[in-house]
This record gives sequence, structure tokens and C-alpha cells, in this order.
Amino acid sequence: MSRQIAPVVLSILLIIAVAIVRSYSKTLAALTATMPINIPLALWIVYSANGADQAALVDFTGSLLVGIVGTVACVAAMWLAARAGLRLVPTIAVGYVAWAIVSGACLGMRYILAR
Repeated sequence: MSRQIAPVVLSILLIIAVAIVRSYSKTLAALTATMPINIPLALWIVYSANGADQAALVDFTGSLLVGIVGTVACVAAMWLAARAGLRLVPTIAVGYVAWAIVSGACLGMRYILAR
């Protein structure tokens, strides 16, 4: 049970850290928010849940590569939306739409290439 709870607790602590750091430096808060801490936490969960199966770890990390492309598209779209003057909710919505389109395209290409 602690293997499942520990990553969640660490994620919550990261969110709190971002909130605290934000009052000192917006740049440091952004860097903290984008630290690759969730990836190791996810790897930990997958690795533990699959009995330390290396093949599961390889498959999951391959999926992370697909996911990161969508995440970059999301952040870029949100940046462009914010620069265009959109408010918070529309900016987030634009980011998620970009993420869905790019992630879907990447998953489709991965499926086609795997055949």
C-alpha cells in the first residue's frame, strides 16, 4: 500500500513547493512545475505494479516519449494563447486541444509503425 501512496504524497509536496516558490520567483516556480519528477514517480508505480518486469518498463518509457510530444504541444499552444490575450480557462482549453490532437496523431503513427 505504501508503494501506491508514496508517489501521490510526493506529487502533493511538489504542488505545495510550486505554490511556495511562486511567491519568490515566477521562473523558479515554472522550472519546479516542469521538473521531471512525475516521470520517475510514474516509473516507480509501473515498475512496482508489474513485479519489476523490465519489458513493462521499456514499454512504458516508450509511451512516455509519445506523451512528451503532446505535452510540448500543449505548453506551446498555451503560451501562444496567453500571448494572444486569452484568459486562463480558454488558454488551458487551447492547450488541452493541442495536446489531444498531437497526442492522438503520435499514437496513430505509433500504431501504424508497429504493424
